[in-house]
Amino acid sequence: MGDILQVANSAPFWIFASIIVGIVVFQAFIFLWIAKKSAPDAGMSQRDVTTAIRAGFISSIGPSFGIVIVLVSLIALIGSPITLMRIGIIGSAATESSAAAIGASSAGTELGASDFPVEALSAVVWTMFLGGMGWLLFAMIFTKSMGNVQDRIQKRNPKIMASVALAAMLGAFAYLANEQMVTSLNHAIAGILALISMIGMMIIADKKDISWLKEWALGFSLVIGMATGYLSTFII
Repeated sequence: MGDILQVANSAPFWIFASIIVGIVVFQAFIFLWIAKKSAPDAGMSQRDVTTAIRAGFISSIGPSFGIVIVLVSLIALIGSPITLMRIGIIGSAATESSAAAIGASSAGTELGASDFPVEALSAVVWTMFLGGMGWLLFAMIFTKSMGNVQDRIQKRNPKIMASVALAAMLGAFAYLANEQMVTSLNHAIAGILALISMIGMMIIADKKDISWLKEWALGFSLVIGMATGYLSTFII
């Protein structure tokens, strides 16, 4: 396994990883600049923009904890550059872990095996990259068309588009939450408590007009859920 990690952590992989991650960071700054520039057209003040950016940053902290845990394990198996490239683009630790396991299995071995050959590493890399290509191609090809469809729907009835967006978001989060909650009783308890705590904090923040609590509610609820899931393992 040591020889494979030398190959996976070699200079060419780091060069490609640096280029890919650099592009992602560049895009993030461009999107942020466009958002701030377009804010007045959307009726948002500079204070609203700052609040939205801060809320987005805070909300991203909680989900990052789970990614970091898987990130460390993937680094030990397939090296830092490959892990950086995949997590930096897709951002789904579960998806990349599954793809790596499938790639290793297709090569007749498994991740972490002592006799892990370089051909298996190649299979892992191809599986991870080709598996994520569909999302990128769909976004590149159909984003503009979907935008035109959205404009047509909004002209006819703006409420329909808002309902579709809300339903899609609720469906995505419900699917992910349901997948974790049915894993074990600990997951279910943690998920329910996190949801209840977030709803409670949002209600309190709305009634008491506590703006900072609205921004931190998601982060607090994620920490509460993770702490509950961990502590419940000692009880159940």
